[in-house]
Amino acid sequence: MHARRRHNRPPRPGLARAAAAVLAAAATVSLWLGADVSQGHAQQPPAVVSVDEVRMEATVQTVPVIGRLVALRAGEVAARTAGPVARLHVTVGDRVATGDTIAVLDTVRLRSERDRLAALVNEAQAQVERLTAQAALRRQEMRRLEGLRNSAAFSQSRFEDARQEVIIAESAIGTADATRVSASAGLSLAEIDLSWATIAAPYPGVITLVHTEVGAWLGVGDRVVSLINDRDLEVEADVPSSRIAGLEAGTAVSIVLDDGTEHTATVRAVVPEENALTRTRQVRFTPLFGGVSKPLAVNQSLTVVLPAGPGRQVLTVHKDAIVRNQGQAFVYVAEDGQAQIRPVQLGDAVGGRFEVLGGLGPGEPVVVRGNERLRPGQAIMVGGAG
Repeated sequence: MHARRRHNRPPRPGLARAAAAVLAAAATVSLWLGADVSQGHAQQPPAVVSVDEVRMEATVQTVPVIGRLVALRAGEVAARTAGPVARLHVTVGDRVATGDTIAVLDTVRLRSERDRLAALVNEAQAQVERLTAQAALRRQEMRRLEGLRNSAAFSQSRFEDARQEVIIAESAIGTADATRVSASAGLSLAEIDLSWATIAAPYPGVITLVHTEVGAWLGVGDRVVSLINDRDLEVEADVPSSRIAGLEAGTAVSIVLDDGTEHTATVRAVVPEENALTRTRQVRFTPLFGGVSKPLAVNQSLTVVLPAGPGRQVLTVHKDAIVRNQGQAFVYVAEDGQAQIRPVQLGDAVGGRFEVLGGLGPGEPVVVRGNERLRPGQAIMVGGAG
């Protein structure tokens, strides 16, 4: 529970008014008790009680904003290669994991294309090997002619022809090797297309729509299914611009689901774009869900409890210390082994405590257990903290 900031707090009464309030409270106590109780206390053993100290608490005024759950990953799974649908492995509502098969395309055409390109690769490789052998023969002939350079049988023109034949042979090897590389690349693309014939889930989620059927032709980019990851959710809320100042990355807030459970979320990002009509900005929160009574769903509504301003320190007393009579709030303060009744002025609730506007000071021990039957001045024995 979050405390709300009190506006226009009434000023504390002056000394005269405080004295009058104490006298009135004392009169109320006397009427309540109905007689002098001091004689009865002397005959009773000390009452065992538990106490809790009055302490300072940080409180922040909050405002509720309607938000919704959004999926971090949701969209349509499309075909990455063309072909007719041979098998569908999912239907609406199925949950899939990353890599699970969604559909399979007919692969007859794709396999034939892969085999054709594989043959071209083999042919190109054979051509490269044949031309390499021819180039080796030309180089051998050129070396033989060069060995005759100092003899009468040496022919300079024949030697020049042999050298040109080596250059031509090596150039043919380069051309054939380029053809082999091109054929290999085509074969790789065919292998990729063949692997893409099996359409797999790119992330875990639930199938929300099936866009095709067995026998339908799918082109590249055609929709197969719609998929939502309902396990990886964020909270999105349109926050009034006047409330943005206190929302920085990492700021913790509370979120309340429609089942009443309260959880924590932290600010991930404030989108720097304002809606001119509503004067709001979109804020994304990362939720930390504990136990929930029902499965979460995308676009599920929830309440985001935002801080409306800076926190303040207030004096608080435990709610179990409050005893009420005739519209007046009292507490029992443990003083020197006795329970001394004291009227208090209370403000707003702060979790399981109340803001104290008057009547108590920090550190005072008040009775929180066993105070139902206490009487002013009764002897007490503290048996434990509240």
